[in-house]
Amino acid sequence: MASASELKHGKKLNEGKTKQIFELPEQPGHVLVQSKDQITAGNAARKDQMEGKAAISNKTTSAVFRLLQDAGIKTAFVGQQSDTAFVALHCEMIPIEWVCRRLATGSFLKRNPGVQEGYRFSPVKLEMFFKDDANNDPQWSEEQLIEAKFSFGGLDIGRCEVDIMNRSTVAIFEILEKAWATQNCTLVDMKIEFGVNVVTKEIVLADVIDNDSWRLWPAGDRKQQKDKQVYRDLQEVTPEAMQMVKRNFEWVSDRVQLLLESQTHGRVVVLMGSASDLAHCERIRSACGFYGVPCHLRVTSAHKGPDETLRIKAEYEGDGVPTVFVAVAGRSNGLGPVLSGNTAYPVISCPPLTPDWGAQDVWSSLRLPSGLGCTTVLSPDAAAQSAAQILGLSDHLVWAKLRAVMLNTWISLKQADKKLQACNL
Repeated sequence: MASASELKHGKKLNEGKTKQIFELPEQPGHVLVQSKDQITAGNAARKDQMEGKAAISNKTTSAVFRLLQDAGIKTAFVGQQSDTAFVALHCEMIPIEWVCRRLATGSFLKRNPGVQEGYRFSPVKLEMFFKDDANNDPQWSEEQLIEAKFSFGGLDIGRCEVDIMNRSTVAIFEILEKAWATQNCTLVDMKIEFGVNVVTKEIVLADVIDNDSWRLWPAGDRKQQKDKQVYRDLQEVTPEAMQMVKRNFEWVSDRVQLLLESQTHGRVVVLMGSASDLAHCERIRSACGFYGVPCHLRVTSAHKGPDETLRIKAEYEGDGVPTVFVAVAGRSNGLGPVLSGNTAYPVISCPPLTPDWGAQDVWSSLRLPSGLGCTTVLSPDAAAQSAAQILGLSDHLVWAKLRAVMLNTWISLKQADKKLQACNL
């Protein structure tokens, strides 16, 4: 990609309150998203210049989109181009703001009198608002959106597309909520927008996600809020007040970089009873790699060398790294049960069953003595996923990948059903 000084943008395609969109003649299907130093509230009823805001917002957005893309969420983001701009896929934007709420505050309280601030939504509350400044962005229902019969980028927006955006909004919120929790910050609510990629005709997360997009309460305390609500709440806009707002935005842009880093680095240790099981174990290691989990392979037999098996186990227990053991042993599986009976760490048996005696051999993994908590998962991919789910409890990046897999699986099924129904008409 060309450097910021070399990149030549074409005509302006669109301009909003906080950004401009330019075509990129030398990169068909891409646009340049240029942030502005302007900060607004109340559909620009209040607006001011905040020097440095463009760079702060661009830094925040770029980090958030990298986090989501690494997890497996489809976005329009391509890469940060300069301090104040990034390159994105060219999308036709769907004129809806999707809002996801964990705690009740702001406009929700005005529209729902009697609900106390801080009311917790479980599951999260999902709302949508039609982008119409003249009418103050009215709230819309799913039915209104479907009946609007929108078409963008060659894609008709119907029930399938609305459901996909619904599910995607919740997944994106939950991934970022989990990430911000590592910084002892509560993601109270957030808004996002989707677009249709003009090349692939696919719905992707688009626009920006920066400090204008959410409410963040450090330690769950509204009085410590770091988002744009501080600007909205100003009684008077003074240079001192704007400096305070800027410091909050800088605090967020600095902290958001930390969301890209794992707070706990776990691992999977696969112990195989024989080197002949290597191909089976390599599948486990490959699947672990998909979730970003390091995987170590070792050879040891609980039947033929129990002392060595326990020594290897102790080696991995001794350094304090969160570990899931996966035991791979065919025929009579003593490896999983022996490990489970001698460690407090999770143990998963994934026996490489053969067609001849597999139906009999599996019972050595399923029927265990009392006091053993060793689970059995037959598929190598599923064993890796199960281990990732355990490690994801304390690693938000692993959890994010698992959450994105859930979303993408659901979307593929939804799209397959839509295609099948179209063929049947």
